[in-house]
Amino acid sequence: MTPLTKGIDHAGLTVPDLAETLAFFTDCLGWNKRGGNEAYPSAYVSDDSSTITLWQAKTDTPVTFDRHANIGLHHLALKIANEDDLNALFEQVKNWPKVNVEFAPEFSGKGPKVHFMINEPGGNRLEFSYDPR
Repeated sequence: MTPLTKGIDHAGLTVPDLAETLAFFTDCLGWNKRGGNEAYPSAYVSDDSSTITLWQAKTDTPVTFDRHANIGLHHLALKIANEDDLNALFEQVKNWPKVNVEFAPEFSGKGPKVHFMINEPGGNRLEFSYDPR
């Protein structure tokens, strides 16, 4: 059977502070804002390959996601062009306000894929990876 789907159009992430997470994507990662919706506060960001919609949580007491206990997004993985860019990006990201580094660049399993994992300021878990294969 041939799938009728053609890849992921976009991923949507709910965040506790839209401005804070938007700044992380645009100012730290260099993504471009491509719109949004003021009625349901959101921002659409893109790296010209992928699009992510960031949605403001509609509560003052958002529930933090636990990848071990909740059903839903475990993490979002983003491709990096080469290992030098991966390492340079890690240097940018690791000291960004409210970023939690889960682990620094390392082999995924026995390699050759190299990756690192963080939680962006809103708490969503992001993986950045380079695979030379």
